[in-house]
Amino acid sequence: MTHSQTPPGDPPIGGDPDATTVLPEGSFAAGAAPDEALAKATAKAEQHYADYLRVLAELDNFRKRAQRDADQARRFAVERFAQDLLPALDGIELGEQVGEASIEAIREGAAATRRLLLKAFESAGISPIEPKSGEAFNPEQHEAMVAQPVAGQPANTVVQTIQKGYQLNGRVLRAARVIVASGA
Repeated sequence: MTHSQTPPGDPPIGGDPDATTVLPEGSFAAGAAPDEALAKATAKAEQHYADYLRVLAELDNFRKRAQRDADQARRFAVERFAQDLLPALDGIELGEQVGEASIEAIREGAAATRRLLLKAFESAGISPIEPKSGEAFNPEQHEAMVAQPVAGQPANTVVQTIQKGYQLNGRVLRAARVIVASGA
């Protein structure tokens, strides 16, 4: 870029900042004075600054709205799950109100409550981890409580499940507690 092509107000590239910049002929519109060009440039700069402030305000409003939405989502995230649990709680409360009941009636009530809980779990994405005997031990989903030698069963396989585990949409909430076969 030559001195004659340097924009007004910019020092020549690699040159002296106090050097005078020569503007190419026809830099101003025909009949336009430098004061008019300055006024137009100033008006344009003010408009850009106003646009900048407006975008900045919109961005701030967006940030606040997103924060408010995230807060509400956290606050009410369990609402549906809680609504699904209410029938199970109702069943437990009804069972507590029964005076005398047969063992069979109590079992039926407990089974009905269990079904309601499992339905609520399923709708929330909670599923059981129930390793079967002979299944390979998976330390990400199983917690070994005991390791014991078992004839006819390979090492590092599940012998028995002591307590089921649960996962929420693939993420382990509680590992299944198991007995694992050890090498003989």
